[in-house]
Amino acid sequence: MSAGDRDLVSIALSLVTVVLGLVVVILGLRVAVTRRFPAAWVRGGRLTASQRSQPVRRGGFLALLGAGLLIQQAPFLIPVPLAVGRALFAAALLLVMSALGWSFLVRR
Repeated sequence: MSAGDRDLVSIALSLVTVVLGLVVVILGLRVAVTRRFPAAWVRGGRLTASQRSQPVRRGGFLALLGAGLLIQQAPFLIPVPLAVGRALFAAALLLVMSALGWSFLVRR
């Protein structure tokens, strides 16, 4: 399935998903690298003291989840062979599972 075979609504939804995935990756990397949550997250999310002490854990989870989302959307926007599309889908699933593992295993 190529981008030419789809209607404009599904292409727009894929592009919105890609933009959201990029935002999640950037925010996750920012939180993991700076080891600080944005002030709006702390105020709006009402994070407890134990949750505020885990920025690397939450940032890494968000970055991996966003990367999985981006890789999953690639075959819908770029014409790729079926085997490559399946490999990208498997890589996206691996990233999502890695995000879950990161969330459970990383404590600091």
